[in-house]
Parts: sequence; structure tokens; C-alpha cells
Amino acid sequence: MADRPRMLFNAFHMFAVSHHAQGLWAEPDSRQLAYNDPQMWIDLARLLERGRFDTLFFADVLAPYETYRGSRDAAVFEGMQFPTGDPSVLIPLLAYHTEHLGFTFTQNILQEHPYPFARKMSTLDHLTGGRVAWNIVTSFLPGAGRNLGFGGLPDHAERYARAEDFTAAVYKLWECSWEDDAVLRDRDRRQFADPAKVHAVRHRGEFYSLDGPHLSEPSPQRTPLLFQAGMSTTGRAFAGKHAEALFIGSTSPAEAAPVVADVRRAAVRAGRGPDHVKIFVPQSFLLGSTEEEARRRDAELLERQTVEGNLARMSVFLDRDFGLDGPETPVSELRRRDVPEVIRKLLDHGQHEEWTLGQLIRRYGNRRFVGTPEQVADRVEQWQEAGVDGINLEYVVSPTSFAEFVEHVAPLLRERGLMQREYREGTLREKFFPGGGSRLPPDHPARAAAVPSQP
Repeated sequence: MADRPRMLFNAFHMFAVSHHAQGLWAEPDSRQLAYNDPQMWIDLARLLERGRFDTLFFADVLAPYETYRGSRDAAVFEGMQFPTGDPSVLIPLLAYHTEHLGFTFTQNILQEHPYPFARKMSTLDHLTGGRVAWNIVTSFLPGAGRNLGFGGLPDHAERYARAEDFTAAVYKLWECSWEDDAVLRDRDRRQFADPAKVHAVRHRGEFYSLDGPHLSEPSPQRTPLLFQAGMSTTGRAFAGKHAEALFIGSTSPAEAAPVVADVRRAAVRAGRGPDHVKIFVPQSFLLGSTEEEARRRDAELLERQTVEGNLARMSVFLDRDFGLDGPETPVSELRRRDVPEVIRKLLDHGQHEEWTLGQLIRRYGNRRFVGTPEQVADRVEQWQEAGVDGINLEYVVSPTSFAEFVEHVAPLLRERGLMQREYREGTLREKFFPGGGSRLPPDHPARAAAVPSQP
């Protein structure tokens, strides 16, 4: 048991009042209203490090959710992923107050040119001592495309083409611009770096161009640890080529197993090792000293969650304006309608004919594993048996959900060899891939980028 590979654990959060579990920011044990208070984040980071979490994973969006009733009003009313702060600004502060905890930062490839973005990520890697990861996303909100000047969201194929071009540009900056021994720091000669070993990067892609040296000297990881979140066929192929960690949306171990196998095959097709991609699933746990107590807590909290907020969120995720149906519409009536397959799957969830659409969406959008700490540990073990490498832990109420996990579940996981007892030394990449070094492995496409010929 002690020799089994450990699982990886991220705390899934957002620089906002509410990420998931709409309406529960109002609970008395929540500190979510203090999202603009640095101390709230410092306390959370210290809690996670005490619990031996691997990273604090920041989700992000660049537009409010506005599919529901064709309006952002529900998101604004409830503080549902709106307003949002820039999570990259928090990372140096939290790194200062921790020693080992990593920080995964989401930024989509539409929002910034590769040249300044490469500098930002190198700066974060320097300031954290090599503890930063980039979650590569292509955005899913049409409003983000409008806000960024694209007139709407580019289509799926174009977004991934842009992602290929974007990553090619930043890889060259991170990996090729400065040679390993370019920095001298010679006090006697008053020479900081060797100009012959600092190269201009010339990139002429379909969407992005640049011509200049990287503005940052090489950081501890050079290229930050690379996360990606994409479940489409194109997204899986992109992950197989680029990602060191992939966040998939599977809701059960049985559902995850074929996705895990497919991603590992994609890595092999891209010339990489199948174990060079760590695969994470989202999980939300609600604990009780007995299963009955846990279920009672879950029912009470679910009843206090807002219907409108859940309808607004799931309208985006399922690409249907549930405001057109109405929250009081009986599920039995909706089942008689001709609806897309994704909505049919929703309507079949739970098989409760007496539910209204609002009740169904509130339950469907808040599927969490409910049980005792021992049952939660068993569930983590089942995920591992399905080939999953890690958990992105979603909170129900923050920081309560994380504190309960640290106090009651983490000790059991450590006893079973499923969670680290102590942090390894080194960068975040070295913590994820022991023995592999701080830099990307040679089979990653970033390492194959052509070295620029001109100083």
C-alpha cells in the first residue's frame, strides 16, 4: 500500500465571491465575501500547505455568464463568477507566505500577445521559486471574445489553431532566447550577461508574430508547468501534444477510464511518454461523521443554494437558455419535448418525475460525493484505479470545505499512500514528476523549438 503512486491534489478556486455552489457564500462559515482581502487568501494558502496540497488552482473568466434569459443580471445579482479579480496578481503574495505550495494560473490565449505573456509567466516563476503552472485555455464565453475585440468568440477550430501558434511563440521565448550560461553576474567585470548568448526570437505564425529576445532571464522552470482543460477531440489531441497535466470533466471513475486511455494514446501519438500527462478530475466532497449526517448536511446546503444562479451557470455549460423553459416547468413535461442529446441526458438524471427544472438543475449542477471521511478516501482510491492522477477539489463553502478535507480526509489518504506526507524539494515540475528535473522533458515540443541563429 505504501508503495503505490500518490495522487495529486489541487484546491480549485476563483478570485471571486462564488465559483460553484451558488448562493452558499452567504453561509456564516464562509469567507468568500472577503475575496478582496489579502489575508483571506494568505490564510487559505497556509491551510492548503499544511494539508500538503500540490497547488492552489485558479479558474478565471473574462466575461459574465449571460446565456440565461439573454442577460448577465443573474450573475451580477448573485456574485456568480462576477466580479472577478486577476489571480496572477495574488500569486507572488501567496508564494511569499508559503514554501512549497504551487499555483496554477488560468489565462486564455486570446487575452494577451505571447510576448508580454511570456515575460509575465517568467516573472511569476522567478518570484515563486519555480512554483507556477499555466492552465492553457481557449475560452468558452462569447462575451470574452467581444470584450477582447474579436467581435465574438472565434470558432472552435480557430481557437485551437491560435493556441498552437501562441504556444509555439512562447516556447521559443522561454526555451531558446537565453542560453543556459548566458547570465554571468560578474561583479568584477560589471557584466550581467553575455550578449552573444542572448538571441532574438523570430516567430511568424498565422496569428502571432514577434521578433526580439525574451525580456526575462531563464526562470527556474524556464517553461512553467503546463496544465490544459479541454475535452473535445481537438482538445485531447492538443493535450497529448502539450499538456503536462489535463483537467477533464468526468463525473465517475467509469466515465473517466476511457478518457484517460485516449489522452495517453494521444501523448504517444505526439511522441511523448504516456505518463507525461497527469490527469485530474473535479470533485466536491461533503463530509459527516456518519453517512446519514453527511446526507443531511448535503440536503440542507442544497436547499439553501439558489435556483437562479444554478440556472445561469448551467445555461452556459449546457448551451441552452433555461430561462425559456422556466424553473417551475415539470421535468415530466420537458421529457416529452424534442430536445438535444445533452439536454436529454440532463433530464434523465435522477429519474424524478415530480421535480421541476429548477430542482433538477440545482441537483445536477451540484453533484458532490457525500459521505464519511473513510468513504471519501475510498472514492479517491477508485479514481486512482481508473487511471486518474489527481483531484481538483471544488469547495462547497470556502474555506470550510478545504479545512474539513485537511483535518479529516488527508490523514486517511496519507495512511493509504494516496497523499504526500511531506513536500519534495524542487520546482513544481519536480514535485509532479520526481526525478525528471526542473525543465520540460526532451520529448516535449517546446524542447524541439529551433534555436534562433541571430544574437
